[in-house]
This record gives sequence, C-alpha cells and structure tokens, in this order.
Amino acid sequence: MKRVIGLLTAAALLAAGVAPVAAQQLTGTLEKISQSGVLTIGTRTGSPPFAYVNAKNEWVGFSIDLVDELVKPAIEKKIGKPIKVEKKEATPPTRIPLLTSNAVDLIAGTMTDTRTRRESVDFSITFFVTGAQFLVKKGSPIKGIQNIDGKRIAAQQGSTNARIIREKAPKAQLREFPDQPAAFQALLQGQVDAYTNDGIQLAGLKAKAPNSGQWDVVGEFFSYEPYGMALRKGDADFRAVVNAGLMEGIESGKYFEIYDKWFGAKGELPYPMSAAVRSFMIYQVVPK
Repeated sequence: MKRVIGLLTAAALLAAGVAPVAAQQLTGTLEKISQSGVLTIGTRTGSPPFAYVNAKNEWVGFSIDLVDELVKPAIEKKIGKPIKVEKKEATPPTRIPLLTSNAVDLIAGTMTDTRTRRESVDFSITFFVTGAQFLVKKGSPIKGIQNIDGKRIAAQQGSTNARIIREKAPKAQLREFPDQPAAFQALLQGQVDAYTNDGIQLAGLKAKAPNSGQWDVVGEFFSYEPYGMALRKGDADFRAVVNAGLMEGIESGKYFEIYDKWFGAKGELPYPMSAAVRSFMIYQVVPK
C-alpha cells in the first residue's frame, strides 16, 4: 500500500511539473523548506504597491507576486514537492534579525542591496531599481536634498535613506520611525516637514493617501536603490534557486507581465519601465 501511495504521489508531482528529488541532495534553507513544506517570507504591510495589506485584508503586491509566481515554482521544482508561502511582517529594523534567526527564509519587500548589508546577508539578482526622493505637502519650500538644512526629515529606522541623509545633509533634523505608516502619520500631523523614501514607494503612498492631491513627490534621485531579495549568507544553493526563478521569469516575459500588472498604464501605480532598466534586467539573466 505504501508503495502504491508513493507511486501515486510521484505521478501527481510529475503531472504538476514537479520532479521528485532525493532529500539528501538538499541542504540549508532548501532542506528546511522541504521538511516543513513552507517558504516563510518577511515582507511589508504598508509599502504599496510592493507589499501591503489591502482593504480585503489580503497581503498583496509586486514583490509578493514575484515570490508566488516565480520563486515558489523554482523551489518546488528543486525540492520535488509543492509548498505553501507564509508571510511575516518585516520592517527595516527587524528584517535582517528575522532572516539570520531563521524566523523567515527570504526577505521580499523593498530592501536595497548594499555592500554593508552584504556583510550580514546575501541578495538575489536585482528585481527593481529606484532612487530616494521626498514627500511633502503641496507648496512646500523643499524641492530636493539641496535645501533641507534645518528641516525636520522623517525616514525609516535602518533604511539607506536615513544613512544618506546623515551623510549628505548633516544639518537636517533627521527623525527616524519604525515603518512607513508611522513616518507618514508624522508628516500628516505636521511633526516633520518631509518624508524621505524611495521615489516609487512615495508615489505609491501618495496615490493611496487621503486627499492625494495635497502631496507632492519632489527632488531628483539622491541615491541608487536596487531592490533584491535577501537570504541567509552563504546559502549558495538556495540563492541559486531564487535567482533561477527570477531569471526564468525575466527570460520568459512573466516578470514583465507582473511588472505591468502593478506599474503599467492600467496598474496599481503607473510607473513605466525605462528602456535602460529593461535592458539591465535582461542583462542579469545568465544564459542556459
């Protein structure tokens, strides 16, 4: 009977396009996922359109779709069994500790790949490129990083934006908050003069804010922010599978379909991909 059940299970996996793999071939995070049947990701609750909880109390977004539609199938193919994706909130101060403590397997939200962070974690290939700007009330005298001296500037704790403000505008009054909703609330209440974050996130925040016409995203990019999915340092096999899923999505065009769903003309937040960024994404794909 056990043999029959095993054969039926194998047949079902093959029919689903998932080939069985010997358990002893798996190590690290892949072994953990194979044993539990769960991929646990750390992501955001209030960073539209990358990852947020919508009005129906559903966890949705561009980064989450990339995991569900590109990374998850690649993992299933590697370990030879279907898996579930579970989500935990991960903010800038908590995401690396969550990852290094094994509370999550992958950070998939809006995390910038930096040399400093690579000392603690590894990153996938880049899946989005943006840069830092400011969100201000319409009519604000703040037009960019060049005129924020003495101004109260909100940023998220542990973010690259906070670090860059300290380095490039030391005379600004930097005030750090645990997450984006808290920083925006401070701006709404007049506790700060501007909120700095990656431009695409500010555009998403503005689009969903009450009276969105009262807010402006201003300034030229004052940083380069390549988003990657973070994973535990030294887990080369898991990184290879995550990258394979993303690269397959780019090569097949599925990645660009997901991008258009969220950022296309009819998407959640229209933000057309430039030709330069499209070429950059394609150039990351390693030939088979």
